[in-house]
Amino acid sequence: MPTLIHQRVRECQAGTYPKSIARLSSGWVVLGDVQFVRGYCLLLPDPVVANLNAMPEPDRKVFLYEMSVVGDVLLELTGALRINYEMIGNVEPALHAHLFPRYADEPETLRLKPVWFYNWEQAPGFDPERDGPLMQAIRERLVTRGLVIPD
Repeated sequence: MPTLIHQRVRECQAGTYPKSIARLSSGWVVLGDVQFVRGYCLLLPDPVVANLNAMPEPDRKVFLYEMSVVGDVLLELTGALRINYEMIGNVEPALHAHLFPRYADEPETLRLKPVWFYNWEQAPGFDPERDGPLMQAIRERLVTRGLVIPD
């Protein structure tokens, strides 16, 4: 069944997805639709699979490793305290990893809770002017680490 994840991967492959940051061997790093925490990214597998357990073991290792390196890069660039990694797949039943930087200056009522407690409708949406420099910096760091597959 095609999902939003399938659609986004097709758009990344076509070079038409404005939130696409980089192509890695396991998939695509993209910026989140909303930026309630600065630097919220996703790793979308290419090819898309139903869930992590449906991925062949060698590919699974690469996906998880690359996900962790994207987290390293986010820590370096954002000053976040930690990265929360989530692969839920309940709404979109296709593998995708959420990477949420978490900050010391988040509202006290939300800082220690899952990000799902944020009001996603009131969160700042993607803004290419505001988010472009961070996206470029993420891409450059991933290139430096040898993970980006050239266009």
